[in-house]
Formats: sequence, C-alpha cells, structure tokens
Amino acid sequence: MDSDFKKCYRKIPHEYLKATGNGFWTNIDFDQQKELYNQISKSTFDEIWMFSEATFYPSGTKAKSLSAVSTGKYQNFLEDFGRENPRIAKYAERIEASGDFGGFDFNYREILKDKKSFDLKDPNIQLILAIHYLSLNDHATRNKALMRTKKPKFD
Repeated sequence: MDSDFKKCYRKIPHEYLKATGNGFWTNIDFDQQKELYNQISKSTFDEIWMFSEATFYPSGTKAKSLSAVSTGKYQNFLEDFGRENPRIAKYAERIEASGDFGGFDFNYREILKDKKSFDLKDPNIQLILAIHYLSLNDHATRNKALMRTKKPKFD
C-alpha cells in the first residue's frame, strides 16, 4: 500500500525474466509468502485456495499442492467483477473449468496495453493480480525439489 502498484509493475524487467525462463513471480520470497498466508484468516484463505495431493514423477512422491477453489467467494467475486470486465470474466471461466490458476492466463504485455481491462490503479485488479501471482509462485516453489528437472529423452 505504500507504493504505486502500476509503477512497480511497469518497473519489473518482464522481458529479461521471461528470456531466462522465469516469471517475475518466482522472485517472491516463498518464506515471506507463507508468512503472508498466515496473516490471512483461514476462512478467507479457504475461499481462495485449497490444497490437493499431487504426485511428482519419476519419484512418485506425493505432496500437497495449492489449487484454486472454483466454487468459493473469491470465484464469485471474479464472476461478479467479470460482468463489467469481459477479460476477468474469461479468467473466471478458465479457473472454474480447470480448478487452478494458469501461467498463461495473463500476459504482462496484455496487462500493460489493455488499460480498459487492467486498470492497475483499481484495487480489484490489484487483488486479482496479487492472488494470481502468489498462486503461480506457490506452484513454482512449494514442491520445487520434487519436480522433474531433466527433460525426458525420446528415442
């Protein structure tokens, strides 16, 4: 709240990070993110996210993985907000269909160019983007040690 969200978003070196194969959200300190989760009431957290069991290959290790709650109050908020913002309506539909936040849902260029759909001064858009990017960082970080790092060989 102390800084200008739009100015901060524009300053992120999106092109460089994309070229290195990382979204900017992977620079979010995961320990601090978990502290943030602890500051969110359980009832609010449970309206946005849930944990499901994921199996990581080739080890077969099972671990908890963060997912979207596609029937919670946050989803309802997205659908309501989507009535006046077709781009958010599309996003809400995709979350409802897949049950998760996808890395391809928002392209940073789209966010910077489509000022009608993504008014970065709008607290609703700020909230949506924050939840989205926290979710992507959780996906990229929580079980990083269990994720396959080598590409499979095809003969």
